[in-house]
Amino acid sequence: MPPKNPPHPLEGKRAPAFTLESSAGSALRLSSLKDRIVVLYFYPKDNTSGCTVEAKEFRDTCNSFTQAGAAVLGVSPDSIVSHNKFITKYDLNFQLLSDPEHTAAKKYGVWVEKNMYGRKYMGIQRATFLIQKGGKVCRVWSKVKAKGHAREVLEVIESLAD
Repeated sequence: MPPKNPPHPLEGKRAPAFTLESSAGSALRLSSLKDRIVVLYFYPKDNTSGCTVEAKEFRDTCNSFTQAGAAVLGVSPDSIVSHNKFITKYDLNFQLLSDPEHTAAKKYGVWVEKNMYGRKYMGIQRATFLIQKGGKVCRVWSKVKAKGHAREVLEVIESLAD
């Protein structure tokens, strides 16, 4: 049996605070959602194949997240203008947050060195953080595969309610 991956350093800890511009038209402070479960997912770029699959799956399950008391937030370095085009194009029903300086991404450890075709560069590692009411990170998915991910996160939230 292969060894189990160690828990993410943020699991069980208070979620790092941030304030980012939101597609809803104002700045969003994470602490404003302390009375809700928060699904905070980081993704590399609007309108790319994997990011679109992931966003559409969160869109399609968003009502179930809302019924479970959870808010879904997507975060990428893209501008609010780009986010709003992405939202309109795919009829997204949750907020996207703009992190152009990678402030939140660095706090969550997802601003990492990547390697594509031998070229090294810095970028967002696709990851999701499940934050409980009160602000503690209870689960982290690192290096997420987009397809089926939203359903997996929803199942964990529903199992916590049991």
